Amino acid sequence: MEAEKIFDLFLYAVPALITGLIAYYFFKEHTKNEDGRRRFLLHKDIQVNSLPIRLQAYERMTIFLERITPSKLLIRVSPTSSQKEPYESLLIATIEQEFEHNLSQQIYMSDECWNIITAAKNATIQLIRKASLLEKTNTANKLREVILTEMMEKR
Repeated sequence: MEAEKIFDLFLYAVPALITGLIAYYFFKEHTKNEDGRRRFLLHKDIQVNSLPIRLQAYERMTIFLERITPSKLLIRVSPTSSQKEPYESLLIATIEQEFEHNLSQQIYMSDECWNIITAAKNATIQLIRKASLLEKTNTANKLREVILTEMMEKR
């Protein structure tokens, strides 16, 4: 009789345990799906909010690169005297000032893109310094001419 009661109890407990395990599995899967859905929605909201800011950062840095192009820079920044040294310093200071003005855009850009922009800035400064060191460059206007010539030769 005692064994029969244990067997009956076992028959009642097995379906309850199976139902409990199935419920646990479905609840676990449901919470995992809900967590994934919430993360997706959060990621989507972040992208919706950050995309315009990122695009604006890329736009500003594109304008920066356009402004430091030697041909545009030399037109925009006129020499204050006929000496080449102050003009070289003025050109480099203008590039550095533009760069510092846009420095905060770095947080919205990829590292690779930022490294390319920094390399372009440094290459432009190097071009100006290299042109200034040439012996044939003795005046500010000659420096402008040599920089433009060097730039055309690189293309």
